[in-house]
Amino acid sequence: MSALAALYLTARAGILIGVGAAALAIALTVAIKRAAAGGADHQRQAPPRAAPCRSGTGRKSDDAGGSRAGWAHAGRWVGPALLLGVACGAVTTGARVSVREAGPLVEVIRAGDPVWMELIVRDDPRALRSSAGMPPTYIVAVDLQAVRPEHGATLRLSARALVLGSDPAWRGLLPGQRVRAEGKLMPPRGGDLRAAVASVRKAPQVVGRPSWAQRAAGALRAGLQRACEPLPDRPGGLLPGLIVGDTSRLDPALEEDFRATGMTHLNAVSGANVAIVLGVVLFAVRRTRAGPVITALVCAAALVGFVILARPSPSVVRAAAMGAIGLIGLASGRRRAALPALAAGVAVLILADPELASDVGFALSVLATSGLLLLAPVWRDGLRARGWPPGPAEALAVPAAAQVVCGPVVAGLSGAISIVAVPANLLAVPAIAPATLLGVTAAVISPVWPAGAEFAAWLGHWPAQWLVLVATYGARVPAGALPWPGGLTGALLLAVITVGLLVATRRPLVRKLVTVVTLGGVLGALPVRLLASGWPPPGWLVVACAVGQGDAIVLPAGSGRAVVVDAGPEPNAVDHCLRRLGVRQVVLFVVSHFHVDHIGGVTGVFRGRDVRAVVGPSWPDPPAGRAAVRAAAGRVAVHAVGPGWAYEAGNVRLRVLGPVEPMRGTNSDPNNNSLVLRAEVDGRTILLPGDAETEEQEDMLTHLGVGAVRADVLKVAHHGSSYQSARFLDEIRPSVALVSVGADNDYGHPNGPLLARLARGGARVLRTDQLGDLAAVASGRGLAVVARGDPPAP
Repeated sequence: MSALAALYLTARAGILIGVGAAALAIALTVAIKRAAAGGADHQRQAPPRAAPCRSGTGRKSDDAGGSRAGWAHAGRWVGPALLLGVACGAVTTGARVSVREAGPLVEVIRAGDPVWMELIVRDDPRALRSSAGMPPTYIVAVDLQAVRPEHGATLRLSARALVLGSDPAWRGLLPGQRVRAEGKLMPPRGGDLRAAVASVRKAPQVVGRPSWAQRAAGALRAGLQRACEPLPDRPGGLLPGLIVGDTSRLDPALEEDFRATGMTHLNAVSGANVAIVLGVVLFAVRRTRAGPVITALVCAAALVGFVILARPSPSVVRAAAMGAIGLIGLASGRRRAALPALAAGVAVLILADPELASDVGFALSVLATSGLLLLAPVWRDGLRARGWPPGPAEALAVPAAAQVVCGPVVAGLSGAISIVAVPANLLAVPAIAPATLLGVTAAVISPVWPAGAEFAAWLGHWPAQWLVLVATYGARVPAGALPWPGGLTGALLLAVITVGLLVATRRPLVRKLVTVVTLGGVLGALPVRLLASGWPPPGWLVVACAVGQGDAIVLPAGSGRAVVVDAGPEPNAVDHCLRRLGVRQVVLFVVSHFHVDHIGGVTGVFRGRDVRAVVGPSWPDPPAGRAAVRAAAGRVAVHAVGPGWAYEAGNVRLRVLGPVEPMRGTNSDPNNNSLVLRAEVDGRTILLPGDAETEEQEDMLTHLGVGAVRADVLKVAHHGSSYQSARFLDEIRPSVALVSVGADNDYGHPNGPLLARLARGGARVLRTDQLGDLAAVASGRGLAVVARGDPPAP
């Protein structure tokens, strides 16, 4: 905790906290020593007592007293130990933070001039999933070795930095490689040890070769990817992620399904990957009746080989340490020895790299390892005592223990508790070992026998396909995730409840009571959530999806069918919104205009759905957005439509009002050539003006008259921007105004006076950034609005 706090403080503050904690630890230690010495003198001066009774009762009393005395003696040192830990964490982190605050580097960053940099790549470059039609940005963790401004001397240093590279040449770099690059330095965000963020548009200049281990890892990983290329997309993209954490080909939808079912640890290099590989090796070696020395040597060789295969980056080395400790403790059964080893390993790793204190992945890895050491053996033995076979007992105990200890952190991050995680991981167990063995085999033999590698990968894709099915269907289980308070409050609340239940259920009566209450609650609440989930609400007319800073509007066109207008900025958000609404067929997908915040998520609309037709405006800009929509539509033609075009499906009638004529030279021509739609659903009217601004709004009033734009429900144009006609808003006279906007956006949306004007006109104004998905509903008394909640994080 002290290391985490010091990451957000100045170097001086962190060191002062550490020095203060050390001084308190010393003072408390001296006080304890003096108190102990005084107690010993008192005992020497006390008169001798009669010999104690030698009966059995007397021995029990003496044992209990000795036990209490031992605990009391040990408890005295808890305070000094905690203070010493605070001191070490704060001082170590403060010393490392001082590099981030170095005066010469700060001056270069503040100047904002282009600089030449010498860098050493620390980890694999990662491609950020870009918006539709835009090239990806590559994030590269580096060590900054030298900085040379255009007009100034070279500054030599050793500091962590982050490169945001636009050129595809960044993608092929290996950890340990030395490069030169030209770019601009920007200040770091804080909360880590990075001293700068470098924005680089040009390709890097490679200076030196990486180590043999990194070259070998690169060759093996590339061979694995080549072997997986002929496979179907989903299992073929999963297999490299399962084995070495290479998720470059992993389907984003499948990645979301793995996260929803608590199986995301399978496609990232973590202690679990290491434990799987070493577990398979350990099982095979034990079958040969090899001795402990040979077993240890073979496991050590396998561990080194896996680290080379997955690349010896800091994250992989940390995962190897956690996985090795967990497996050793689980295999030996000596939890008392393994737990201190885990604690010592965590302390050493944080002292060596204080940035780990803020790494959620590291926290989950440590928690999962502790669950394997503390809970899994007890639960496994308990199940075996009740007649379970050894294999099923261990298969159930391991994922259950990991889920229980990691649950508070996951709940705090996601704002939900998954009830399908343990069953999903249990179903995944039989496929993990064969997929891992066959995938590792494919990687190892790929440089010398490519055909054999392809055959091994083909065999491995069948168990990988099973994992795909488990994740896909697990993510679609109704009520598979229960809502829970997010953030630190939710994590602490669930942690307290979890610890309380673990302590209380040690008593058989309490354990039975908790089991009955839990099963009763789940079995009682599940039918209610399945039959009356509350979403979508009956009689809904339109839903504004919470997709962040963008638009995605859904109109019902029958059971499982809908008209979708725009797709938001990224695929997952709109895909999840359509899933929640049960939309399996999109009878019509309308693009209001081709800006990224309206078409960036277009692949999410097409994901697993039958899309029958696609229309958009004739305005060509921006061309990258139009190209992205055409690419996602595939064989479905994208038709340009204009004013007067009409469409009808189910109980939805749609008509294009604007732009009446092409608009040029406006504040934003793409916005002012947005398709403006007027929909009618069950006799209620809905106006969808896209991002139309003042010019297009006034033009429609001039040519069409005020009656054409009046509507019961208004999707407020351009996320509540101030560039809107007051007369246009007044003439709509909506009862409900829905604002699709992202939390904490950089544009100042929505505009406060504009929302106030709508409210004064009698509209009920609601925002997706505050309430999540919003549905306008027709009721017997008029219109109502139902909010689903769960707005996306900023």
